Amino acid sequence: MNHANAELIHTFYQAFQRLDAEAMAACYSADVRFSDPVFVGLQGREAGDMWRMLCTRAADFSLTYGEVEADDRRGSAQWVARYTFSQTGRTVVNVIRAEFVFGNGRIVEHRDHFDLWRWSRQALGLKGWLLGWLPAVQGAIRAQARRGLAGFQATLA
Repeated sequence: MNHANAELIHTFYQAFQRLDAEAMAACYSADVRFSDPVFVGLQGREAGDMWRMLCTRAADFSLTYGEVEADDRRGSAQWVARYTFSQTGRTVVNVIRAEFVFGNGRIVEHRDHFDLWRWSRQALGLKGWLLGWLPAVQGAIRAQARRGLAGFQATLA
């Protein structure tokens, strides 16, 4: 166990629990790469801006995390986010497995893994249940998230 890298993971999730996106972004290298089933292929400032957007919009939010593991190069954690999805008012409990790559005391790569169909059933209700498994619907979810991020970034400029 690399204690410095494990502490970096703890710092990241403790900041997330406080909805402190600036502290979360400070855990990342300037050229970090982030991906999850919704936000695919974010790089650099985009990743921090995604957390800024999500933290700003969070409603009825809580986060728990654990199973933190880290060595000199890689790390992982399990986390659970509970929140109200703003577009539908529905409660989401998203169980996520995170994988990290470290470099120079920062996170240089962050990949979150979760079941997008499970998420869509919770966030979108019947529509997500019936259609959320379809690649076209998942693509539409990703496109809408990217548009939302771009709109949020425009407000920062």
